Amino acid sequence: MINHDDLHTQYLRQHKQKNQKVRVMQILIFVTFISVWEVSSRLQWIDPLLFSAPSRILSLLYEQMVTGALWLHASVTLFETILGFLLGTITGILLASSLWWFPFAAKVLEPFLVVFNAMPKIAIGPILIVGLGPNIASIIAMGMLISVILTTMIIYTAFKEVDPNYLTVMKTFSASRKQMFQHVVYPATIPVMISTLKMNVGLAWVGVIVGEFLVSKQGLGYLIIYGFQVFNFNLVFMSLLVIAVLATVMYLLIEYLEKHVTRFHT
Repeated sequence: MINHDDLHTQYLRQHKQKNQKVRVMQILIFVTFISVWEVSSRLQWIDPLLFSAPSRILSLLYEQMVTGALWLHASVTLFETILGFLLGTITGILLASSLWWFPFAAKVLEPFLVVFNAMPKIAIGPILIVGLGPNIASIIAMGMLISVILTTMIIYTAFKEVDPNYLTVMKTFSASRKQMFQHVVYPATIPVMISTLKMNVGLAWVGVIVGEFLVSKQGLGYLIIYGFQVFNFNLVFMSLLVIAVLATVMYLLIEYLEKHVTRFHT
C-alpha cells in the first residue's frame, strides 16, 4: 500500500535538493565571473581603466560609506524611486478601476492608452523638466510615468478577464457594480497586481536614474554621469552595484508580500 505521507516527504526532499543545486550553481557562476574579472584586470587582459576590478570597486564602496557620501546619494535615489513606484502603481490601479467602472470611457480611451504606451517614455523627460522644473519633482514624475500606463493596461485587462460566470452569479443576487468589483473583480486580480508590483520595481528605477541623468546634482544616477565625465569608472561600477543591491532588496520585499497575500487569500 502506498504511503502518501512518505511520498510527500520524498517530494519535498527532492524539491529542496533541487533548489540547493540551483543556489550552488548560481553562487559558482557569480564567484567565477568575479574571479575572472579580477584576474583579467590585474593581468591587464582587459583595460583596468575602462573595466575597473571588483577589488577597486569594493574599496571605493567602503571609502564612500565611511565618508557618508554614499548614504546621501543612495538615500536620495531610494526616496525618489519608492515615491515614483508607489505613485505609478497606485495611479495605474485607480485608472484601471475607473476604466472597468465606466466601460464606455474605456472604449474611448483604450486606443490612446495603447499609443501612449508605445511612446518612449524617456523621450518625455525633457518635457517634464520644462513643465516641472529641473528638480526632484521631475525625477519622481519620470519614475511614475514610465510605469503608470503599462500598469493601467495590465490591470484593466485582468479586470476584464475575470470569469464572467462569477459576475453572472452576483447579478442573480442583484449585486451592484460596486459589490461585484469589491467581492469578485478586485480579489480575483490580486495576483496580477502583485506581479505588476514586481515589474514596476525595475521600471521605477529606470525612470528615476534617467531623470537623475538629466537634472540631478545628487543621487546614484548623478554619480554614474559624473563618473563617465571624469573617467572614474570605479565610481560608475560602484553606483551600478548599489543600484542592483537596492533594486534586489525592493524586489525581495515584494516577493515576501506576495507570499503573505497569497497565503491569506487561500
